[in-house]
Amino acid sequence: MPKKQLDPLIGAHMSISGGFHNAIEAADAVHCTALQIFTKNSNQWKSKTITPKDLDKYHEARNQSQVRAYVGHVGYLINIGSPKEDMYAKSVESLTDEIHRAEVLALTDLVMHPGAHLEAGEDYALRRIAETLNRIISDTPSIATRFAIETTAGQGTNVGYRFEQIAQIIELVENKSRVSVCFDTCHTFAAGYELRTEKAWKATFDEFDKTIGLSYLKVFHVNDSKKAFGSRVDRHEHLGQGALGLEPFRFLMQDKRFIDIPKVLETPKEDDSAASDTRNLDILRGYAK
Repeated sequence: MPKKQLDPLIGAHMSISGGFHNAIEAADAVHCTALQIFTKNSNQWKSKTITPKDLDKYHEARNQSQVRAYVGHVGYLINIGSPKEDMYAKSVESLTDEIHRAEVLALTDLVMHPGAHLEAGEDYALRRIAETLNRIISDTPSIATRFAIETTAGQGTNVGYRFEQIAQIIELVENKSRVSVCFDTCHTFAAGYELRTEKAWKATFDEFDKTIGLSYLKVFHVNDSKKAFGSRVDRHEHLGQGALGLEPFRFLMQDKRFIDIPKVLETPKEDDSAASDTRNLDILRGYAK
């Protein structure tokens, strides 16, 4: 009997408002097979304790769900590249808390923007980020969840907008089994990597493989870009409604190297977020056929 073809690993970032289980229910409502969540309120340093009741509801929802890939995203306040000691200390504490929460929630990867140097210089930030990851990884030896370093647009003083920068961080991390990469289509395009033709798609991923290594690529953020190629501005748009157009998403869904990598939307949430997510997911499903 021929092997059943599984649905592609596609999904969206969903809100955890009201409980982690609600994010899974929202994902199921639009037929996701992959899901990204925050582990806590993304705009606060403090976090609420994950109670046994929270976990029971979450795992019950997981057991009944069609979602097969679960990843997390850290809060927006964290900056482990910061030269400001108070900000840095809070960031280390928060990121350590988040990786513990990600492990409790059985997330394979915890996506993080590398950090911003705040005029201290890119090399300073890259070294500080790697040193911090080494420190946290050393302090959490039993945790399996990976830190997924996200490609950035390079807005402001953010690092991670060149493949070489991400490769430098990984090179300096001692336990490389605990790090991975999240490729954001909007960010990478805005940073100056072309994706809109088949030739350009191949060239960009050849460069990624040569510089970082495709073995580290574990998550895709699937977003069109409101801003132009090379703009260094991070603004997400619905698929096919921005400067990227639709072709890169066809290339993504038909690239056999990435079949088993979760592809997660971070496109704008409209008043009817389920409808807008469905429109974008249907585009991806259409290209997977």
